[in-house]
Amino acid sequence: MKSRIYTIATGLVLSMGFVFFQSCNDTPQKKEVAGAQPFFKISLAQWSIHRMIRSGEVSPYEFASLAKKWGFEGLEYVSQLYPDVNDSEDKVAAMENFIAQNNALAAEHGLQNVLIMVDGEGDLASSDAETRATAIANHKLWIDAAAKMGCSSVRLNLYGEKDPDQWIANSIVSMKELCTYAQPLGVNVIVENHGRITSNVPLLMQVMKGVGMDNCGTLPDFGNFCISEEGYGSIFDGSCKEVYDIYKGVDEMMETAFGISAKSFAFDAEGNESNIDFRKMLEIVKSHDYNGFIGVEYEGDVLSEEEGILATQSLLLKASKGL
Repeated sequence: MKSRIYTIATGLVLSMGFVFFQSCNDTPQKKEVAGAQPFFKISLAQWSIHRMIRSGEVSPYEFASLAKKWGFEGLEYVSQLYPDVNDSEDKVAAMENFIAQNNALAAEHGLQNVLIMVDGEGDLASSDAETRATAIANHKLWIDAAAKMGCSSVRLNLYGEKDPDQWIANSIVSMKELCTYAQPLGVNVIVENHGRITSNVPLLMQVMKGVGMDNCGTLPDFGNFCISEEGYGSIFDGSCKEVYDIYKGVDEMMETAFGISAKSFAFDAEGNESNIDFRKMLEIVKSHDYNGFIGVEYEGDVLSEEEGILATQSLLLKASKGL
């Protein structure tokens, strides 16, 4: 395994109080799961509570307290959920407040800052040089924030060009500049399969190879493999016209993985994800000697966000038994 995989393998030891999945009609509760600890650590992707945040039910700054309550070790922040930063006339000052608050909250609850998922900061794969330059400058602010928060990585998106050859070329240019900037700060710059051309894994891995830097990598997501530009949609409800094989895609992305996103949508009566074989996914992940954080990212709408988060966490623990 490449040494880069171990850069994210630091953190707290898993608590022995785990969570198991209950039916939709039951209140999720913590319960011990017998057996050895998993080969990975578990973080919570803030996107899992985006409905709570956007409805005003909770503040984005309650993220750490909720993650602690639900038994997580690590925090994966989502930049777009902080309007106090994104809508500020003085973004630099707002960012410093974001850093200070979240560092204090993570320390208070004994959690590790893992990564920041950056969205809405411009098209890094655009063929327009000025557009790319603006996007690069915007992303550098979040790289600075990640460094000050002790995050191992920032996750960005490579949008802006649909032609594959031009997309690869533009993406390499932007990624090289960002990785060069982030390297002395100890931050990895990673790309998720986040739909459309970014989920075309062979093309994405050409970008990784073209950048060729140790802090350039990927964030394999179990469920984001719709590669259609026209007819884009869910890979599970038939609305996506072209789907990349989810297991093959994760396997191919693991070569440069600095994190894993355990996407979930729906669960059967046994608590298994209805569309994704978590055991098979974890076997793939472990075959690459990965032992860092796996982030829970619930996106379903049958269970509440809390129920879905706990169900996904429980499934990860169950599926990891014996691995």
